[in-house]
Amino acid sequence: MAANRLGFTTQVPMRSIYLTSGRSQTFGLGEQTVELRHAPRWQLLLGDRPAGEAIRALAWLGPEAAEARMAAVKARLAPGDFSELVAIASQLPSWLARCVTKFAYG
Repeated sequence: MAANRLGFTTQVPMRSIYLTSGRSQTFGLGEQTVELRHAPRWQLLLGDRPAGEAIRALAWLGPEAAEARMAAVKARLAPGDFSELVAIASQLPSWLARCVTKFAYG
């Protein structure tokens, strides 16, 4: 969903998937199937804030494509939101931290 909101894909998820620090599980809620998917702590940083969605969208893209899309991320985020992303770069995996700081500082 985060990648869709940032315009990286036109695909729309067919079912609800929620990231969690707990174990993965799937259950029914009425007619709907809900999936809780374990995610690393860094993907949960900044919650549902725009910079948090950017983290998850970049993770979805992966190391090879993330750097190429950083200009789009910066353009779509408000300056304060991009600053939040830069501020937590040290908590991100090395490939993503390098990508964020390289784009922030040139």
